Amino acid sequence: MKVTDNTLERMKTLTELHGAPGFEDQVRAYMKQEMAPLADDIIQDGLGGIFALKKSKVKDAPKVMIAGHMDEVGFMITQTTDNGLLKITPLGGWSNDVLLSHKFKVRTSEDREIPGVIGSVPVHFRKGDDKGSMVKIEDMLLDVGADSREELEEVGIYPGDSVVPDVDFQVMENEDKLLAKAWDNRYGCLIAIETLEALADIELNCDLYVGANVQEEVGLRGAKASANMIKPDIAFVVDCSPANDMMGKNDDIGKLGEGTLLRIMDRTMILSKPMRDYMISTAEENDIKYQYYQSPGGTDAGSIHVANDGVVSAVVGIVARYIHTSHSIINKNDYLEARKMLMELVKGIDAQKVEQLRGY
Repeated sequence: MKVTDNTLERMKTLTELHGAPGFEDQVRAYMKQEMAPLADDIIQDGLGGIFALKKSKVKDAPKVMIAGHMDEVGFMITQTTDNGLLKITPLGGWSNDVLLSHKFKVRTSEDREIPGVIGSVPVHFRKGDDKGSMVKIEDMLLDVGADSREELEEVGIYPGDSVVPDVDFQVMENEDKLLAKAWDNRYGCLIAIETLEALADIELNCDLYVGANVQEEVGLRGAKASANMIKPDIAFVVDCSPANDMMGKNDDIGKLGEGTLLRIMDRTMILSKPMRDYMISTAEENDIKYQYYQSPGGTDAGSIHVANDGVVSAVVGIVARYIHTSHSIINKNDYLEARKMLMELVKGIDAQKVEQLRGY
């Protein structure tokens, strides 16, 4: 398997789009553009999650949901200052130590994107204990080069506007490694589009709903709306998780290049034994590279699996180094393994398999 030029172009487009939680419309429009020609229908929930439907010819076929999330960690402008700086608050989880002096961009109400930098007081002007102290996010300011509040308003920047990192997609010197912002979770958007594409001419024994939710990074909010709308029997959540392989230890969990993840538990969901066994058998029968994974974080599966009467769910993911920062790195071969895994899992779902996965 190889990553095609078309996939690389999709990766570039998706990761560079501006999509903070609550501001996912650019990502949604792109997903609709890519999925609509492959779908029997496009549906959208009231919060903004979007899904393509591929109908089965089987009567009363079970519903399978593939759900990524469109949002990335970002910020909202909460206040403008007299001297033209911007106070910001996080949308999603950020660490203080990954922000100072990094470039970000503001999306204005006129849909312009204006670059800026989170200001850092030079060490020369720090005194006493301040020289080594950690600046809190609530004390940081975003500088877009304006000199007054009036100048900010002239270019269309107001409180309530969204902010994301200003980063270009890049193929690294080792061409298996891809650097970008927002792999969490434009990976999920990409694999949703390309799985629908790969299954376009294959007759399935399930009705397949493929798409992505909004506002995952601020509390799995969109997943609640989409699960209530679709009422799936089975859900496969596609999300990008933190790698923990920087020290090069053999017992590290979540390594780049070791394949898709078999996520056995996190703080929001425990993988059921029948689904775990189905994922293992699918991987081994199709020569798919995978690695066991557990996480202190969570995914939209945390909301979906307890929706309605309960939904048997699993996460088909990959790891990235440095997620929830402005730059993160994936291995493209992990993406290919995950895409193959997801496609084979969906192909194996019918009414009988649903009963097995439910433990009936």
